[in-house]
Amino acid sequence: MGRLAVLVAVAAGLLALFGERFVHLRKRLLASREIQQNHLPNCELIKGLDYGSEDITVLPNGLALISTGLKYPGTPHFSEEPGKIYVLDLHANHLKPVELRVSRGFDLDSFNPHGISVYIDETDHTVYLFVVNHPNSESTVENFRYNEEDNSIAHLKTIKHKLLHHVNDIVAVGPESFYATNDHYFSHELLRAVEMFLDLPWCDVIYYTPEGVREVAAGFNSVNGINISPDNKYIYVADILAQTIHVMEIQKDKTLTSVKAVQVGSLPDNIEVDRVTGDVWLGCHPNAAKMAPYDPQNPPGSEVIQIKHIHSETPEVRQVYADDGSVIQGSSIAVAYQGRLLIGSVFHKMLICDLE
Repeated sequence: MGRLAVLVAVAAGLLALFGERFVHLRKRLLASREIQQNHLPNCELIKGLDYGSEDITVLPNGLALISTGLKYPGTPHFSEEPGKIYVLDLHANHLKPVELRVSRGFDLDSFNPHGISVYIDETDHTVYLFVVNHPNSESTVENFRYNEEDNSIAHLKTIKHKLLHHVNDIVAVGPESFYATNDHYFSHELLRAVEMFLDLPWCDVIYYTPEGVREVAAGFNSVNGINISPDNKYIYVADILAQTIHVMEIQKDKTLTSVKAVQVGSLPDNIEVDRVTGDVWLGCHPNAAKMAPYDPQNPPGSEVIQIKHIHSETPEVRQVYADDGSVIQGSSIAVAYQGRLLIGSVFHKMLICDLE
């Protein structure tokens, strides 16, 4: 009887732990939340982008670079075609995305682009495009040189390192240097699920240069998007499960120290920063439990959050756009440009609206 009592006690303890973790995870995913429509005027879907626009960045001249076709664990995808990079001229009368040609020698068949970032060299105005890539479920960072004249990108280098083991997003800070987020500690699918279920704070931010690679910040539940302030003094990191944007100060040795954490009330994916106002724009998941398993009758919605005065004592966090999935599903990025708002998605479409 004594052994049976011990087994019963252990089973009861494990069951209680499972129940507590399950409830906690659902709370983190905002699984009970139903989003209310909050649309902007004059919205239109961009034709030709039907399989995601996971990350978007806009060059100073109004050319938007877009990563599409992501296939990633835990998210739906509806095309087996390789991923692509598009350019969209936001000043054109007719908004038509153009696929960028990739230089010979690069493995296009396994191209699976995720987060992207650009660095513009002030000396010669060369535009370097960094792309997180997941060929065959691995993680690499691809460095390209963008050629606007012929809509092409020339592959310069593939970067792979043991510390860059599960990369989600990057922010370029030089022609060959960047900060990157690892959104999981484990690479094995089952262990990733356990990691998320137990809410282990084992994710980190990595700093890369050709001279060295190192961890510069850690202790996150699941870091996702990353970007940099207009004055290049702070890094913003999205901890998606914590529903938080972390403000990190860049030190002389390139390590990051925590300044503050801003709660946003949604699950933030990628981050874009207005280079003029300093406003932080977030593509968010208002109920991430709807991402998997995917139900077309009850799809994941979309939400855009804007943070004004993020360095003040009272940052202003406000919802700018919300949709229940009837227009755009699984928003991952939001970019404000000259009175308009671009909204990208993990696997669905791309939307552009007027902000006023």
